[in-house]
Amino acid sequence: MLRLPPFRHLRPNNVSEAAEALADHPGESMVIAGGTDLIPNLKRRQFDASVLVGLSHLPELQTISDNGEIGIGAGVSLRNIAAEKAVVKSATALVEAVQQVANPQIQRQGTIGGNLCVDTRCNYYNQTHEWRESIGFCMKREGDICLVAPGSSKCWAVTSSDAAPALMALGASVILVGPDGERSIPVSALYQDDGIAYLTKKPDEILSRILIPKNDGLKSTYRKVRRRGSFDFPVLGVAASLSMDGNKVSAAQLVLGAVHTHPVSVEVAQLLLGRTLTDDRLLAVADAAFKAATPLDNTDLMYAWRKKMVRVEVRRAFQDLATRAN
Repeated sequence: MLRLPPFRHLRPNNVSEAAEALADHPGESMVIAGGTDLIPNLKRRQFDASVLVGLSHLPELQTISDNGEIGIGAGVSLRNIAAEKAVVKSATALVEAVQQVANPQIQRQGTIGGNLCVDTRCNYYNQTHEWRESIGFCMKREGDICLVAPGSSKCWAVTSSDAAPALMALGASVILVGPDGERSIPVSALYQDDGIAYLTKKPDEILSRILIPKNDGLKSTYRKVRRRGSFDFPVLGVAASLSMDGNKVSAAQLVLGAVHTHPVSVEVAQLLLGRTLTDDRLLAVADAAFKAATPLDNTDLMYAWRKKMVRVEVRRAFQDLATRAN
């Protein structure tokens, strides 16, 4: 049986106090809300945290608003997001993404903020401490080389969030709260090319809210590839959004998940804007996505097959959007 290490649990009165608590315990504190990823990682000693700052009791993180834009508190459960009518209407990709996270039990417990900040994954890292010790650990935790790419100077652990590609395709932003106040950044700016330090937010900042612009003409979707129909993390995520002006494309976004250390935005505007969605256009978009995807042999299923599936799933995503737009 894997047991949790000892820790102190703090219960701040608001998000600002929570950020101050993180600042007061640098290097030894983490926040906990749903805990669906944090707790297993603590048990496997992938994280060191002697202080856990609780967020699940804070009302300001539990609300969904619809005032010109959709605002979602970071503590809202994935299941509640999928049931919210305003989100279903304006952010289909997000609904489809959260409905495919893990299983119904995790969706009830897990939060949208937690999924956006979920740790990167790798076959050499997501193991027990004893297993990792037997192979000499890896760069991401206690070792000094990346075992999936030994000649690389960086960690190649893979982004595993389903919500991140969907929100990027929707043009969403997040609000980060720290000891010095709050700031807003696009969801795309929350991530960087590093399997270890994969988030750009500061250690004492807390993701408090997600803001999604409303565009009645925008259609969006999210497709996920994994071995099983539940439980499993993605080995490929495809988020796409599309607006049409008559029979021509007026806006388009494509974001890939689980093919790099961060969600990958694929430049499709020059291929689609002002054009009709012909088979040739879709093939060009699928080819661009294929070239942008760089999966490695560090997650489930063969990486060469996962790369081939990029073309398939991207075409399916835009074919589906074209049907919805008509």
